[in-house]
Amino acid sequence: MENDDIHDLFRGLGEVTIRKMFGGKGIYHQGRILAVVVDGALLLKADAETAPAFVEAGCSQWGYESRSGKKAHMPYWTVPDAALDDPDDMAVWARRAYEAALRAR
Repeated sequence: MENDDIHDLFRGLGEVTIRKMFGGKGIYHQGRILAVVVDGALLLKADAETAPAFVEAGCSQWGYESRSGKKAHMPYWTVPDAALDDPDDMAVWARRAYEAALRAR
């Protein structure tokens, strides 16, 4: 995912900054990480309060296999397909991700 595409997707939230991390990208708003790009996939931050909305929208939680062979789940979820095509819908999901980032303190 290109940086210009990321800026366009998050336009409804406001300015975001993008930093390289772990072979992917971290996406920040007002100093808080709210999303990552891993293997070309955009993933939004969620927590106990917002994860049910991601589940209801049919999103998947990001996870990986740890060195010990156990599945590790991270607090990032795929973006609902409809939000990728609708800036107003994406703004709602981006705000949820930012709010989860604020609560993660």
